[in-house]
Amino acid sequence: MKYIFSAIFLYFFSGLILFLFQRRILFNKSGYPGSPEDYELTNIREIYIPTKDNVSLLSWLNLGNPKLPLLVYFHGNSFHIGDRAHRIKKYINEDWNVLIVSWRGFGGNKGNPTEKNLYLDGEAVINWIDKKTQFNIKEIVIYGESLGSGVAVELGTRYQFLSIVLEAPFTSIADIAKNRYRIFPTSFLVKDKFDNFSKIDKIKSPLLVISGKKDEIVPHNHSIKLMEKAKVLKKSVFVDEAIHNNLYDFAIEKEVIKFNLKLWK
Repeated sequence: MKYIFSAIFLYFFSGLILFLFQRRILFNKSGYPGSPEDYELTNIREIYIPTKDNVSLLSWLNLGNPKLPLLVYFHGNSFHIGDRAHRIKKYINEDWNVLIVSWRGFGGNKGNPTEKNLYLDGEAVINWIDKKTQFNIKEIVIYGESLGSGVAVELGTRYQFLSIVLEAPFTSIADIAKNRYRIFPTSFLVKDKFDNFSKIDKIKSPLLVISGKKDEIVPHNHSIKLMEKAKVLKKSVFVDEAIHNNLYDFAIEKEVIKFNLKLWK
């Protein structure tokens, strides 16, 4: 009998720990990335974008050819924007305009990341672009990497962009948790759901979904489900050998550029 009580205790204790620390798992916050020059990025401005609740978001802005779109890069749940330098450099080398944004709590920014707060961050970025640059909403490519896909989809229900690009997106955080922690009722315990699946048929912009078929973090079938439900002009790029973090080893930037230049014309 004592083994049964021990098992029950361990079950509830483990569940409590996961519940209390879930945001530390989901939002793997990072420190200050240093300057763009540290990553061989030249002619990039370091800027701070203010939010409604007075958080300043460290961001890097590259202004290239004014006749090309502005790619707004929303990063995933770990590391900082410096770790994405090799990615955005591929677009900068093609003279694209690029804005890469650090979430609150990341990149040395103050504040605590939550689903609600990241939506505030995303809205602040759109407002800043509207007020401080020459780009209008329909000249913006919203790029959501993994966790960033949750903000990209949410904004996509509010605005019509040139396009939305989702790299390794998920149907929802609850679905990810359910896959990882099968013995717990995760759908009731997850605080930050980022329910992309319920929203994907409400986005207003053309959609490009990119995923590795061997993704070990977000199962590839999440991308398939999102593609099937989306109702806008859409295209998928599914890479046979790619995992979660190595899609740029397969030159996916070429697909991003090609897809958007067709829309741009």
